[in-house]
Amino acid sequence: MKWFLTVLMLVCFCMWPNFSMGQENRSGESKEAQVAIDDSVVPTPTLSEVAYDSHERQVLDFWRAKSDQPTPAVFVIHGGGWSGGEKERVNRFVDVNALLNRGISVIAINYRLMRHAAKDQVMPPVKAPLEDAARALQFVKHHALEWNVDPTRIGAAGGSAGACSSLWLAFHDDLADKDSEDPIARESTRLFCAAVIGAQTTLDPQQMRTWTPNSRYGGHAFGVPKFAEFLAQRDRLLPWIGEYSPYALASQDDPPVYLFYSAVPGLGQPQRDPTHTSNFGVKLQERLHQLDVECDLVYPGKTDGLPASPTDYLIERLTRNEG
Repeated sequence: MKWFLTVLMLVCFCMWPNFSMGQENRSGESKEAQVAIDDSVVPTPTLSEVAYDSHERQVLDFWRAKSDQPTPAVFVIHGGGWSGGEKERVNRFVDVNALLNRGISVIAINYRLMRHAAKDQVMPPVKAPLEDAARALQFVKHHALEWNVDPTRIGAAGGSAGACSSLWLAFHDDLADKDSEDPIARESTRLFCAAVIGAQTTLDPQQMRTWTPNSRYGGHAFGVPKFAEFLAQRDRLLPWIGEYSPYALASQDDPPVYLFYSAVPGLGQPQRDPTHTSNFGVKLQERLHQLDVECDLVYPGKTDGLPASPTDYLIERLTRNEG
């Protein structure tokens, strides 16, 4: 029943014009994937608008769970095609109250968007939001003692581009710079787990077009707005794709991940929502299983007894073996 209610809410979001999942606007950017959270109001953060670096978008909110012991934490990265979105949308991706009630603290971040990367001449543009996410995670770990957070039990969450960012963090080698004079930069960027919604698991246009023939997303990450140009320039972009595509970064030492999609897959077939198709999940799960990395994939009709939502998964995973 819980799974049915979750899917029903997702379908309602898909059908309602102002909340449709995965449809591109006129600029070609994709709207974020999300899960509807029922009867849940986000409480006032313990700390808000905390600057983790110098740009106006480099801020986060923090909700501290009540506990005498250091708590696990969920690190939420909003969606919006790296071109829009706000940390205030946190409840579109996780149920903050449910996490706090289970003794799990929550962090939600803002980050530089594509327009800020263009203004600052950051190349490839996706470097700005992804490295901001890494910096914010390091900032949280640097304040772990003060905030009563266990830095070894942090799970990432998010939807769409925020999901892709979460997987990038999960799969990337540790970005800690142990020789840095900046104590924040010395912190680890490794995660305990990740639970994401509608994730783009690859930024390789050839893989995307093979898996889903009507793919049209991702070129803007590398400064190429049109998908045809993105595909034509793939060889030139391969070094960047290797650095920023989650699929390309996957390795045997990666943490477990949970992938949630709202539609069944159809590999090699055009999809109604190619930007958030579960084809992405099928192929990433296949790859991670080859590497013996745990990967749970959920979509309508495929639950396999797994948690019904990212929030359920994060609670189960982050509190496992406690007490």
